[in-house]
Amino acid sequence: MVENVIYPAYFDAALSRNDGRRVPLDLAVEDPGVEEIAKAVQQVGYDAVIERDVTYSREYEPRGRVLVQNADDAGKADLLQAVAAYIGILRG
Repeated sequence: MVENVIYPAYFDAALSRNDGRRVPLDLAVEDPGVEEIAKAVQQVGYDAVIERDVTYSREYEPRGRVLVQNADDAGKADLLQAVAAYIGILRG
């Protein structure tokens, strides 16, 4: 079983690529949360587990992370693009 780890910083529009954002700026959002990331992961079709009180290595405050399970067929970059697109849809 392959687990991909997704941090909110990957989708944060306030961060640069050097600071940890991993999606294009046009797909990034302000202050993404682990709940909406998990919901978007489930919309893409994978199981998501939220871990709170976990800090991304490039940040100082814990925002948590989402573990994506059973993502054997998806590359991480493709997974992040799809999740980012669904976060945008969820925010309307």
